[in-house]
Amino acid sequence: MNVFSVVGSQFTIVFMFLSLSFFATMLITPFFTDFLFRNKIGKKIRSVDHEGKKTPIFSALHKSKENTPTMGGILVWGVAALITLASNFSRTTYLPIFTIVSCGVIGAIDDLMNVLGKGSSGMRFWTKLAMYLVVASLGAFWFAGKLDWLSRGFLIPGVGDIFLGYWYVPIFVLTLVFVAFSANQTDGLDGLAGGVFSFAFATYTLVCLIQGNYALAVFCATLLGALLAFLWFNVYPARFFMGDTGAMSLGMMLAVIAFLTNTVYLLPFVGFVLLVEALSTIVQIASKKIFKRKVFLVAPIHHHFEAMGWPEVKVTMRFWIVSAVMSAIGLSIFLVSG
Repeated sequence: MNVFSVVGSQFTIVFMFLSLSFFATMLITPFFTDFLFRNKIGKKIRSVDHEGKKTPIFSALHKSKENTPTMGGILVWGVAALITLASNFSRTTYLPIFTIVSCGVIGAIDDLMNVLGKGSSGMRFWTKLAMYLVVASLGAFWFAGKLDWLSRGFLIPGVGDIFLGYWYVPIFVLTLVFVAFSANQTDGLDGLAGGVFSFAFATYTLVCLIQGNYALAVFCATLLGALLAFLWFNVYPARFFMGDTGAMSLGMMLAVIAFLTNTVYLLPFVGFVLLVEALSTIVQIASKKIFKRKVFLVAPIHHHFEAMGWPEVKVTMRFWIVSAVMSAIGLSIFLVSG
């Protein structure tokens, strides 16, 4: 495999779509944020956890962010989907577009419920989980039926292809939902989730180029361009937040791309920060239930570092560095295994 010749032959086209997405999002954002400000579509900071118990540390850290406009993620998935539909709609992009739009709509409903004060902080957890399970299940049946992935091997570097049969379906569903909720946990500081996803989709743009999957490479590039423009306004102090409509859709989208490229083994690397954030929350909840004590000052872990006294920007930048290094390691493993 001549990596440089493959990437070089399609790089110009991919870069054009990345640039188009970036500038389109940059142009739209001021109008969109003005709409959010005028209509007071702002984030409500939760004061209780999933069990209804007060969260004094979290509330103290983020009370100043109350009413900051949210739902900025609509720009990311909306621009990427529209550009793909207009210029590069192919069989390869059916599932990605369906996934990101459907998850984006569900997330937008959740965000609006938060803004309107419905529930403690939006949609009930079990309702949200059920809706994302439905989306993931529809995606699994598309993989099984239309793309015939049940007869293909599940690649594990150093081991080879493992044929899972119908076990592929529950693994697919659980992976998509887990990554989506992990992304939701990560979206807690200005610029954090946007930066992590930028490194992830930059990595997958290269992966798709190397595999010769140009339609999917363009889709990843449009997501990356929109994310970079979103970050321009989302870095500290954030002009607006991504919201569930962005975090959940991008998380599930990342998992879909991993399955479409048969590189699920890369998720723990490109999504390393997402994984750590999710595990920190799981450990915190389990410890409180079983041992009646907390492991972290606040969960997920980025809030723990904030509570320790780290400035928000320092936490974000260091998590970006970790994400960049782990994505590079993942890409290296992909190149070696290919």
